[in-house]
Amino acid sequence: METTDLVYLYGASGHAKVVMDIARLANYEVPCLIDDNPQVNELAGLPVVHSSDGLSPVIVTIGDCKIRRNIVQKLGDRGFLTVVHPAAVKADSVKLGFGTVVMAGAILNPYTTVGNHCIINSGASVDHDCVIGDFVHIAPHSTLCGEVIVGEGTWIGAGTTIIQGKIIGKNCFIGAGSVIVKDVPDNALCYGNPARVIRMLE
Repeated sequence: METTDLVYLYGASGHAKVVMDIARLANYEVPCLIDDNPQVNELAGLPVVHSSDGLSPVIVTIGDCKIRRNIVQKLGDRGFLTVVHPAAVKADSVKLGFGTVVMAGAILNPYTTVGNHCIINSGASVDHDCVIGDFVHIAPHSTLCGEVIVGEGTWIGAGTTIIQGKIIGKNCFIGAGSVIVKDVPDNALCYGNPARVIRMLE
């Protein structure tokens, strides 16, 4: 299939390199990236510009949930694209919000809902009937068992396991390799096996 559609990536980072590849596999052309740092002018052979004026649609390619949300708010009603790697597995009943990226090897099982501007990273497994809020990052090889709820702006660290039916609050940071066996309140830093709340985040 000939590539004709364009998409612009906001954030010239390692994460952008992965999203760039997914976009190309989905037959989108990435003519340039956008970044606020005036010293960054090239990434992976593509030019980096420092103004997003007139550029649409956009994928915000920054892993940090808070920064990603701030940039989306700055861009306003720009038009955002959702892309899914062809090597991901997504059930037909899964609902994906705009600006979300699903990476290679990820699994999204039936009746899961994923919000806007989320990252479902490489090899992550999200089972049936999960609800993932906006601006969530599910890091590589994390496992969400069925009916898990993850609040807006939360980071689930690499290799984390969340047992069935647990609720993770908003704006949490779950450390890599954690095993979540209890609900986690909003704004919590939580890690360990079994995981416990270490402190509350500002």
